[in-house]
Amino acid sequence: MNSFKYRFLVERCFMIIPFCFLLWINTYGQDADYILRSNIPYYADSIIKTDSYLQEKCLLDIYYPTKIKNFPTVVWFHGGGLAGGEKFIPERLKNQGVGVVAVNYRLYPKVKNPAYLADAAAAVAWVFKHIESYGGTAQQIFISGHSAGGYLASMLGIDKKWLKEQHIDADDIAGVIPMSGHTITHFTIRKERGISGERPVVDEFAPLFHVRKEASPFLLITGDRNLEMLGRYEENAYFFRMMKVVGHKDVTLYELKGYGHQMTEPAFPLLLKFIREKSKR
Repeated sequence: MNSFKYRFLVERCFMIIPFCFLLWINTYGQDADYILRSNIPYYADSIIKTDSYLQEKCLLDIYYPTKIKNFPTVVWFHGGGLAGGEKFIPERLKNQGVGVVAVNYRLYPKVKNPAYLADAAAAVAWVFKHIESYGGTAQQIFISGHSAGGYLASMLGIDKKWLKEQHIDADDIAGVIPMSGHTITHFTIRKERGISGERPVVDEFAPLFHVRKEASPFLLITGDRNLEMLGRYEENAYFFRMMKVVGHKDVTLYELKGYGHQMTEPAFPLLLKFIREKSKR
């Protein structure tokens, strides 16, 4: 090989090596200090064995940092109208110094209310009971989700009944962050009763029904009132006002102008800011 060709190849190698290194960092390096464990059952074996659909759906994934002690954890419930959707770790929550637990739950029409709430409560209870074995702390567990997932998060945080059945005090939740979640009774629960989605109902399955002073901090986030699904902003605004009326000291409402129901992208930075403020990190 002549000297010109040799020099050409050496120069190209030195150009390619930094590019490959940066590609490795972007693809793998950012996650090097995090671990993902998938499809962990959150019900006891004795319960799981009784129902094949429960075995299929009642699983969670946990994504957590390996070099941070007592990290805060977000329990994330996916949307889909209680009738669809699949658990996932939101990209915007990765590499942020927090643990994330993504939860699957049983769906309509294979089950009906209150199975969704019972599953969500069992998953949160699992996190309270097990997060310390992964390096987190039960004192910094936040619950969140989008749409139907936001509804589930709100119900668990505001109606103490569901977590009490799992021997967990809902007021031990560090914060509740529903994104575009119903505060009236969910439309799928109304559908089960033959009630149209345009007819609002506020009963025991509505977060609004349970407003109370002592609840955990709430961060309510919705899209633009003129672009949101039905009256989702107005529902949350009323919940916000009624929480203030009963004396709750830590409830905030954000309306993300220009965004419709799919408003999670600009909402995640607000969620992370809220978590860092509440966990003093």
